[in-house]
Amino acid sequence: MANTDAGARKLGHPGSGRRKGRTRPRGRQVDPTSRDEVRALLGDGPRRRDLLIEYLHLIQDRYQHISAPRLAALAEEMRIPFAEAFEVATFYAHFDVIKEGETPPPPLTVRVCDSLSCALVGADDLLAALPKSLGSAVRVVRAPCMGRCHTAPAVEVGHRHIDHASVDGIRRAVAAGDLDPEAPDAVGFAAYRQDGGYRLLADCLEGRRTTEAILKGLEDSGLRGLGGAGFPTGRKWRFVLAEPAPRLMAVNADEGEPGTFKDRVYLESDPHRFLEGMLIAAWVVEAPDVYIYLRDEYPAIRHLLEHELALLHEAGLDRHARVHLRRGAGAYICGEESAMLESIEGNRGEPRHKPPYPSQVGLFGRPTLINNVETLYWVRDLIEKGPDWFTSAGRHGRKGLRSFSVSGRVRQPGVKLAPAGITARELIDEYCGGMADGHVFRGYLPGGASGGILPASKADIPLDFGTLEPHGCLIGSAAVVVLSDQDDMRMVALNLMRFFEDESCGQCTPCRVGCEKAVKLMGHGPWNGPLLRELAGAMRDASICGLGQAAPNPMLSVLDHFAEDVR
Repeated sequence: MANTDAGARKLGHPGSGRRKGRTRPRGRQVDPTSRDEVRALLGDGPRRRDLLIEYLHLIQDRYQHISAPRLAALAEEMRIPFAEAFEVATFYAHFDVIKEGETPPPPLTVRVCDSLSCALVGADDLLAALPKSLGSAVRVVRAPCMGRCHTAPAVEVGHRHIDHASVDGIRRAVAAGDLDPEAPDAVGFAAYRQDGGYRLLADCLEGRRTTEAILKGLEDSGLRGLGGAGFPTGRKWRFVLAEPAPRLMAVNADEGEPGTFKDRVYLESDPHRFLEGMLIAAWVVEAPDVYIYLRDEYPAIRHLLEHELALLHEAGLDRHARVHLRRGAGAYICGEESAMLESIEGNRGEPRHKPPYPSQVGLFGRPTLINNVETLYWVRDLIEKGPDWFTSAGRHGRKGLRSFSVSGRVRQPGVKLAPAGITARELIDEYCGGMADGHVFRGYLPGGASGGILPASKADIPLDFGTLEPHGCLIGSAAVVVLSDQDDMRMVALNLMRFFEDESCGQCTPCRVGCEKAVKLMGHGPWNGPLLRELAGAMRDASICGLGQAAPNPMLSVLDHFAEDVR
């Protein structure tokens, strides 16, 4: 080696350390124009590493793509390697990273949801017709669930959503050029306070309520996490409070499970009921900072929360906890709690190995309380009205209320607040006006894409935590998609598995390769049941997080209950 190094130095080899003859420094050079553009966008904002995704959004919003020179300029501003900025930017679907020599996309993008509820009512037809109808100046792309399953098919033109979309309606929206999100009709700060809002939070902050009283109220009510896991809320708060300070709080508003839209409805209608529950939680666990992680598919809610949080701050109601609104970037995996924490920190949204759990080592390495939107939405009512108000509801031996996101082949889809333990048949008949005209009930998804599929013959099982597992299914986020005699269960399962294939973060081989192989096996000829079950077992046993573990559920359900569709 010594002789080789000496020879290299003598010859002036580029790797020898000699600088004689070099005309510019090593590494990617930052274009001065791009540097000025990025500095103007960032302004006086801090160049903290955890803000990388927020700053990527600034570039994407301004230029409709992220060019390599601007990405290099951003990396320089934040003092991180270009490769690090590149790997984060390319992880998220909503960032269009354009490499040197590539052509940027058209200035306008139309996203067509192709998740199950939209696929049932013609999403594929829209995707086939729109490119020709809109022309080359508009990019048309497939998109995962937009949280508008009850108004399917859903399309996003720029940042404006179109419900019950048609080719003509989309063409008119493009021609009009109104690409901003439509403001929701929500209960504002003044109206919420006039109706008694924030009185409970004030009682907490001013010592008229104790931490123990709040925790006992939650425990007596039996409130469980309503994002899908179902962990008892009061117990979770106690676990975090028992950890050493400083503690943090993160809110999971990344509602990406196909078929789920309850959080969107609650945020668009009564956001302060959620915000008050959030601030009470932060007070209980003594978290000085709260991070709301909101999916990027909800731009109208982001603008709404920015406005309402400013009013709340002016009133001094967040004096015990700074609230940070963070924007997702199109990654379903970030609904997994540890992947969400990684994204808030400005990283790729890849799940962490557990233990340690986020309640012990969470956001920025601190003990972190994580709750979803709906769980916090009920805190005020549970404490003010008392546990009996909640526990008095329920059917078939279950207690409490559940918000069901119902879509598919029913007359009246939407968010249905119903007793826990209600059956799918009761939910359809009593809350949804029955089946849609011309459709006969054949099956249903009790818990969104990952919750499995059950036949109509099993529609009398109580819908709640712990009741569906013996049947190979989960209640999850209570997203009920109703299917009929006009639906091919093979194609239903294939649609769901393709979603998981697209959304796998790729970190672990069982999920990344397993989803891909499952799609190939499910898409051609009769299904090889034994081989698919063997593949499902490997995915369940070895995947790092719930995505890979639950992805086989729809496939296995079809094998178990709808075998006639896959022979």
